[in-house]
Amino acid sequence: MKGRPVTRTPEELRYTEEHEWVRRTSPTAVRVGITDYAQSQLGDVVFVQLPDVDNDVTVGDSIAEVESTKSVSDIYAPLSGKVVAVNEDLVQSPETLNTDPYEAGWLFELAFDDEATLDSVLGELLDAAGYQGVIGG
Repeated sequence: MKGRPVTRTPEELRYTEEHEWVRRTSPTAVRVGITDYAQSQLGDVVFVQLPDVDNDVTVGDSIAEVESTKSVSDIYAPLSGKVVAVNEDLVQSPETLNTDPYEAGWLFELAFDDEATLDSVLGELLDAAGYQGVIGG
């Protein structure tokens, strides 16, 4: 469509309808961030509140917050697991969510008890084509 921004949706990631992406980083861990579409809808990100490391989270819980010049948005846990890392760089440079949402702009990492559990829950998330359907791509 003419005049509509192009949204990057990497094929290797999984997605939620709430606009989070999930990348498997090991057999039992994932990295989570917000999608290119989400950051474009937010506008200029000015503040990020990250979850606490070692917190157990449940899918659907509001566990982080992103504030932009337009609004404040909750970030939801895309899967149930334990927070094992957060991207501290975002505290000083929240605009990274706008400039590099799929690499340097990651939010947090979750760990799982075993590979089979992670395989199962990842299978429930959207693939790139499914996410494009959600955002009208």
